[in-house]
Amino acid sequence: MILAKRPEVDRFLSSPDRGVRAAVIHGKDRSGVAERAAILCKAITPDLNDPFNVTVLTDSDIDGDDARLEEALTALSMIGGRRLVRIRLGSEKASIDKMLAAAVKAHAEGLYNPDAMLVIEAGALGRDSALRKAAEGAKEAVGIACYEDETGDIARMTREALAADKVGLTGDALDRFVSRLPRERGLMRQEIERLALYIGPGSGKTIGVAELEQHLGVEADASLQDAALQAFGGRPAPAQSGLRRALAEGESPVMAVRQASIHLGKLRRIHVLQANGSGAKEAAKAAGVFWKQEAEMLRQARSWRLEDLDRVLDSVNTADIATKTTGLPDQLIAERLLLEIAARARRLGL
Repeated sequence: MILAKRPEVDRFLSSPDRGVRAAVIHGKDRSGVAERAAILCKAITPDLNDPFNVTVLTDSDIDGDDARLEEALTALSMIGGRRLVRIRLGSEKASIDKMLAAAVKAHAEGLYNPDAMLVIEAGALGRDSALRKAAEGAKEAVGIACYEDETGDIARMTREALAADKVGLTGDALDRFVSRLPRERGLMRQEIERLALYIGPGSGKTIGVAELEQHLGVEADASLQDAALQAFGGRPAPAQSGLRRALAEGESPVMAVRQASIHLGKLRRIHVLQANGSGAKEAAKAAGVFWKQEAEMLRQARSWRLEDLDRVLDSVNTADIATKTTGLPDQLIAERLLLEIAARARRLGL
């Protein structure tokens, strides 16, 4: 079955129906997918590191090895409690998509351990995905697509997170802050945490627009923002020098890749808002574009089509993983990414 409305999704994630044996959570925002999957998994078993009741697999673990997945789904709990099989997909191989679709269908029908819960985290699955169809078509399985958060949802998330630290924003400041946030869940959370630290956790303080602007206007990663702006504008030399300046100031290559992701997200947001009827300046403001960069961002948005941005997103995601896991020189990975983006921009006429 399909779960689409936020209230029913939230209700299921926090208190899943025991009759449901499989859940496929998918979307372009991988951190949003991971966040929702974590909520569901903790509802199944509070200790996600329990070696007896929890099995975590990746696509590389099960690629060409149907038996490993079947063993995980048929295993019984040795100490009581519900079994959890969590699969994190990092690729979109058709063979794995079909394998998991068959597993979801079989598990939903009760052919494996009926007391085991299968949770699959995936990227954006098209309507032709066998895995997505299997999850949405079975009564004992659910498919949950993670779409971009609405402004109201982001404002609510910001208020709740700040309230947990006993700080807050005035209404106008909240609107301003939300308009500046990237539309990727993981990055949103980081920016909210930075703001809470700036206000002072536990202080009970609520700040307005003027004080918020001081926080937004003096950012340590200004050189990284400039590097990303130059790269998407088709200027490789300034992008490269901006990156090196930021690294010399103490920024990390991981943050450089994230800044490229944030910039890409703003361009996507401008496209989506304009497609829904917003004017160019209105779209730029809603996407969180700094007013001094508005003209350049709109120039870039006219050249970067959504399909071009999707191709770059693949490169950004690859670089993000590489800077964290491969052991390769992360500075070179970040630099190569910016040069690749600049080269694509130039081919688009920028």
